[in-house]
Amino acid sequence: MKQPTIAVFDIGKTNKKFFLFDFDFRELHQEYISIPETTDEDGYPCEDLSAVTSWMQQTLNRFLQSDTIEIKRLNFSTYGASFVHLDAQGTPLTPLYNYTKPYPSELLEDFYEKNEGKDTFSVHTASPALGMLNSGLQLYWLRKTKPDLFAKIRYSLHFPQYCSYLFTGLAASEYTSVGCHTGLWNFVTRHYHNWVINEQLDTILPPLVPTTQFTFSEVNGHTIRVGTGIHDSSAALLPYIVQNKEPFLLLSTGTWNITFNPFNNEPLTKEELNQDCLLYLQTNGEAVKASRLFLGNEYNYQTQLLATYFQKSPDYFRQVEFDERIYIKWKDLPEKSFCWQSLQFPDNSIVGAEQTDLSVFKSFEEALHRMMIEMIDLQIRSIKLATGSTHIQKLFVDGGFTNSSLFLEMLSRSLPSFEIIATPTPLGSSLGAAMAISI
Repeated sequence: MKQPTIAVFDIGKTNKKFFLFDFDFRELHQEYISIPETTDEDGYPCEDLSAVTSWMQQTLNRFLQSDTIEIKRLNFSTYGASFVHLDAQGTPLTPLYNYTKPYPSELLEDFYEKNEGKDTFSVHTASPALGMLNSGLQLYWLRKTKPDLFAKIRYSLHFPQYCSYLFTGLAASEYTSVGCHTGLWNFVTRHYHNWVINEQLDTILPPLVPTTQFTFSEVNGHTIRVGTGIHDSSAALLPYIVQNKEPFLLLSTGTWNITFNPFNNEPLTKEELNQDCLLYLQTNGEAVKASRLFLGNEYNYQTQLLATYFQKSPDYFRQVEFDERIYIKWKDLPEKSFCWQSLQFPDNSIVGAEQTDLSVFKSFEEALHRMMIEMIDLQIRSIKLATGSTHIQKLFVDGGFTNSSLFLEMLSRSLPSFEIIATPTPLGSSLGAAMAISI
């Protein structure tokens, strides 16, 4: 008899992952792939949507032919701030625009002028002013700059819901995708913001459904329960909410390091927003306070610079373990050593070195330790934002940085009053997606 399984596609900016779980949520299989980016019509890097789609379809078909396992459930976790725009035939009309693509400044000013002003709008929508990273503003950009193309849109689907659509043909919107710094959701009225209706975006946003909704779909002759998809950050939080009754923080690490505090009910302030603190919608539609740091992206960039300078392989950083002697040597240096490329808060309050001078370090190991010391300082600042006045002493760490002894050791030393628990395997959002389809 074939073993019944839950399949999950977990799509990040860097790696695309496929997991199989049994019905007790034990991991049975995982595989990773890195798909090169392409460019949009302006030459800006973006996801190769066609390649990602083909990989998903081919991967699922391969496992549907297995003699030992039977896929009974299927769900999807992806990064947010990304829309796929479909025409009446269900064909993508545009590239999957990169959320780091620059937003036209005049258009942004026009938008905020029409909608309460930047500060009020940002507080109401729990969305720091981040241009394309506020995915709702991508719709505004399309409507104003490409009206002929916009007129052809039948549905705009957030990325997780597009993945679900590939296997069901059903268009849906979903809470965790709508409620992640999109600028679409008014956290005060708990409904779409008025501007969404005024700009008639509600005509291309499909009906809003619960994260746990599913449909039975025929996929290559197999009947599968297919989920509606979930935003990866909210997916990463779900297993901890299910399994823990006492208060905790979750630091979900990856391209973005996001600290979640489901127990912080303090109103979001303008000052918090300006330091990239915001609200997310959980799977049940309730808000959770979180703070974000673009740490994984910066880490990848800086480690490649170190590898080039010290003539090491691109993945040499994975071999470096925490060294007490090096840490003591570099931990109290008063000046900043590293110039950041992408680490910044909306209020520009993160200050690094004016330029990076690697000649002061004797080795790759010394440079990496010093870099992590400076990164941990910023990480602690971000964690404290999410903590607020809540009295929490348990911190779970999930995702890619659980593989770094430097990160975990320095984090522990910087938070001596916390019990820090690293998840033994970086399942993160994939496990949450498996649970969401099983509730």
